[in-house]
Amino acid sequence: MRSTPSLILAAALAAAALVSCQKKSAPPAAMVPAAPQAAGEAVQGTIQEVLPAPPYAYLRLKTAQGEVWAAVPAADYKVGAAVTVNVQIRMAKFESPSLKRTFDSVAMGTVAGAAPAAPAAPAAPSAPAAPDEKVARATGPDAKAIVEIYTGHEGLKDKTVTVRGKVVKYNEGIMGKTWLHLRDGSGEAAARNNDLTVTTKDTAKLGDVLTVKGTVRLNKDYGSGYVYPVVLEDAKIVK
Repeated sequence: MRSTPSLILAAALAAAALVSCQKKSAPPAAMVPAAPQAAGEAVQGTIQEVLPAPPYAYLRLKTAQGEVWAAVPAADYKVGAAVTVNVQIRMAKFESPSLKRTFDSVAMGTVAGAAPAAPAAPAAPSAPAAPDEKVARATGPDAKAIVEIYTGHEGLKDKTVTVRGKVVKYNEGIMGKTWLHLRDGSGEAAARNNDLTVTTKDTAKLGDVLTVKGTVRLNKDYGSGYVYPVVLEDAKIVK
């Protein structure tokens, strides 16, 4: 979904765009965005309900295909109005912390003809283009390869895991944390399950091969449309 809490944070997060990797013989669709939509895809419908959740609004739309929930930048939307939502990504089992509600499916995007509230960032930023490198797996009872975290995500929710990988993207000082991408050569770029987003207060550098221990979180919404179906939070670098 698009929208930002501040221009500065959005710009920083865009620079940090940390892949939320999704699908293998993919993780179930309930935990991942749908396949990227074709450019120009749109949902047309009549607003049946508006749920404000600044800086967003959730619209329940009556469409020719049935009812659809859409998440768009906040504005003065009226029940009964006809709108067209330009879809950027679809999320299943999407949890809105501000509404304390989980939606079975949400089409995230912008309303055609409406000016966005601020420059926006993608809900699931693209992975960096660096080629994957095979990295020796971490050891220990909670050790996982990156692809295993995606394929076994439901059973790993809120559990601690250890993973070893190469830092392919790195940014410090965003929301008080260091954000990095780890890859270990497992998974597939096409399935978007080869790159793990990690948050930590430790420091490293691009190209480091690290072993980290952190907590698996699912459907993590950091605001501004930065939604991560799978992320390793509060990790410590152990090697």
